[in-house]
Amino acid sequence: MNVFDIFAKINGVPRPSKHEEKMCAWLIAFAEEHGIEYEFLPIADGSPVGNILMRCPATAGYENHEGVVLQAHIDMVCEKNSDIDHDFLNNPIQTYIEDGWMHARGTTLGADDGIGVAMALAVLTDPAAKHPAIECLFTVDEETGLTGANCMPAGKLHGTRLINLDNEDDGQICMGCAGGVGTLAKFRYVPEKGPENFFAAEISVGGLMGGHSGEDIHKGRGNANKLLVRFLYTLMNHTDLRLAAIDGGNLRNAIAREAKATLLVPMAFKEDLRVLFNHYVADIENELRAVETDLSLTLSSASRAPETIFPAPFTASLIRALYACPHGVIAMSHDIPGLVQTSTNLASVKMREDEQGHYIEVNTSQRSSFESEKHSLKEMVACVFTLGGAEVEHTEGYPGWQPNPSSQLLQIAVQAWRENEGKDPQVVAIHAGLECGLFTEKFPDMDMIAFGPTLRGVHAPGERLDLASLDRFWAVLLDVLKNL
Repeated sequence: MNVFDIFAKINGVPRPSKHEEKMCAWLIAFAEEHGIEYEFLPIADGSPVGNILMRCPATAGYENHEGVVLQAHIDMVCEKNSDIDHDFLNNPIQTYIEDGWMHARGTTLGADDGIGVAMALAVLTDPAAKHPAIECLFTVDEETGLTGANCMPAGKLHGTRLINLDNEDDGQICMGCAGGVGTLAKFRYVPEKGPENFFAAEISVGGLMGGHSGEDIHKGRGNANKLLVRFLYTLMNHTDLRLAAIDGGNLRNAIAREAKATLLVPMAFKEDLRVLFNHYVADIENELRAVETDLSLTLSSASRAPETIFPAPFTASLIRALYACPHGVIAMSHDIPGLVQTSTNLASVKMREDEQGHYIEVNTSQRSSFESEKHSLKEMVACVFTLGGAEVEHTEGYPGWQPNPSSQLLQIAVQAWRENEGKDPQVVAIHAGLECGLFTEKFPDMDMIAFGPTLRGVHAPGERLDLASLDRFWAVLLDVLKNL
């Protein structure tokens, strides 16, 4: 059974973050079918969701070598285009191949990190593979909370080396990553009746590339939330703006691709609204013409007048806070050329309701190679929201993984790449978060690297897998295991 076939089977199993019970059951069935020793480690008592740990003995001649851990996460980011009817809890991912790349039809592909899971399972079932004792650790909820890595008992892994199969660039070996934290704001309000003699309109931002808030944050891509609020702020300074609805983005670790709002302006300002919007569109298209070729900005009459709106003072505070909230690269590394050191992502803006009433929920994430900068930035974002009248809280966050250029495992992987490809790989640290940061806390003496085949457009419907890089990576991985 090869990597490609296993990945195809994995994509038939729904596995959204925090809903991985079907994938856990599938992995257990896979282990039983192939006679692989396994252990299910639930994240809570009685939970059908948990880490899966599979063990495979050393092949002949490798019995006295130190063991190795192959690690990948089983959940996936679930993003789709607004015109696609797809239920991530029940439907398989529909894939196709074009020009040497595997794509999904209007959704994320799930190669992050389904292809890492497939790689590990292929090693376990390949009779020709040579390796020391292997432990394959499949973790849950990496994308939204690193829950599986957080819940991993400290004494469960016996291998002294760990290969994380969650990197996204062929020819690259990762030796470090950023840490991250989330900042969540709740803007509470009491809806009021909409005014008379106002014109209701809908504005939408779409067609943006989006992408991973770590890997793609430095590429200058548009953030739909920021673009939407920029126009609302401009409009607010020209007329008596009222807001009835706002929605943008989805996941904290994805750059917002789409956003929309329902607004009201005095009837006398109706024509001026269109003129102001046209000027705004021209400015944005000019600014982003080199990177966002499918950008869509639309303004249309609302199908009906909203029954309720946000209070005017609340609208002003919300728009100002979102407009002032930083987004993008904050600092570049002074130590590693080209590495983003610190960044923040204005991820989502959602209308919510709980027992206390109505509120706007704003999700952001902060990343940094330095814990001190990460915490400073989260407080900066919190200050913006607090000044806007919001309740603010932070997620627990996760630590970074400090680079170790003298790693023995790293040197073996570099040599394997050199022998297979005739050139040296790039050795890098990345701005995205990896579970390795948490594993360094639980297993401080473990030698670790991360690498994998080429993925592009992760965390967005454009996610795709380079099939040629998959073949190269597979050969290098087998070589690394053979030479440990």
